[in-house]
Amino acid sequence: MVLAAARLQTIVCVRDLSLSEKFYVRTLGLPIRARLPGTLLLDAGGSDLRVVQVEQTTPSQHTVIGFAVPDVDAAMAALAGRGLVAKRFTGFNHAANGVIAAPDGSRVAWLRDPDSNLLSVVELAAPD
Repeated sequence: MVLAAARLQTIVCVRDLSLSEKFYVRTLGLPIRARLPGTLLLDAGGSDLRVVQVEQTTPSQHTVIGFAVPDVDAAMAALAGRGLVAKRFTGFNHAANGVIAAPDGSRVAWLRDPDSNLLSVVELAAPD
């Protein structure tokens, strides 16, 4: 396949690049790779995350960026220490820190960025 060897990059659209930089860099702790016109290029665990300024955004109903971590409880505690609150959804059995157990054994919590893009923090289940 033509794209099988392509390096995947994630793009998230935001209205205010300065506000988003504070969130993604200062709060989430992602390092800056480059500042480009209308774009902030970040390093997310060796992958590119492009934060791109657009005129309008719409809050996402589903996850647009997922961060896989070895310990979701520790990650959520660190993020809570930086002022973030987990997003809770009706019908889900959230723990006190916002984490839920998924049917596959993964454990996941969600956050929203300043533009209401939905982000997940997930501890993936061990493969069988």
